[in-house]
Amino acid sequence: MSERFVRQEFLGDRDPFRDFRVGVVGLSGGGSHVVQQLAHLGFERLALFDPAECRDKHLNRNVLMTAQDAVLGTPKALAAERRVREIYPSVDVAAFNFQWQDHPEELQQCDVVVGCLDGYDQREQLEAECRRHLIPYVDIGLSVTRLDDDTYSMSGQVILSMPQSPCMRCLGFLSETKLAAEAAHYGTAGDRPQVVWANGVLASTAVGLVVNLVTNWSRELGGAVYLAYDANTGFVTAHPRADYATHACSHYPVHEVGTPLAFRRNS
Repeated sequence: MSERFVRQEFLGDRDPFRDFRVGVVGLSGGGSHVVQQLAHLGFERLALFDPAECRDKHLNRNVLMTAQDAVLGTPKALAAERRVREIYPSVDVAAFNFQWQDHPEELQQCDVVVGCLDGYDQREQLEAECRRHLIPYVDIGLSVTRLDDDTYSMSGQVILSMPQSPCMRCLGFLSETKLAAEAAHYGTAGDRPQVVWANGVLASTAVGLVVNLVTNWSRELGGAVYLAYDANTGFVTAHPRADYATHACSHYPVHEVGTPLAFRRNS
């Protein structure tokens, strides 16, 4: 292990993240934190997806872009690639300035995918693609709601969707009601409030799950995870729905999946 990573040697007796490709879909708020932390940890293979360009409105929460990026309209994916290389020059990073659906084969080559998306439909599409290829999927999201007394409630979630374990529908996070409401333009993402510190909490929690998936350092990760974040109090706790989800997922039958990269690599 290089001197750079000696203080995280408890995660493995060599650079443990050298051989794993992590995909990050959505590079604005939480996604920017995820990418930055993966680079600091030493993940050497990253695939970054975002079709949007940097704008001034992103500066309050995107930790990868600069004010000049907002002026120039730099693609978020390229701003992320630049920052990753500044942190870890030997990284093999592929930055895609388009939707992952345009070239799904790039996503399918990932060992783990982190989704940092706004909409329910986009989440469902991404989870379904990961399920079909036996790729663990980590989802994060944040919402800020104005209450009747003119105060605000800020909350979020971190979900680990594992092949053959409860999916986001099993866990009650995705439902036909939510998808229909979104399709009817009720409560759509738009320019909803977002803040950098809450995105950072969710992203750090998600990165912790990715690290545990790769190294199993805690010896406690056993399947799907559903964590709820109350930003008003600062607590991250297990969501009660996780206790009631069925252990076997009926939404993504095993016979519909493909061959995962990790299995091909070890065969």
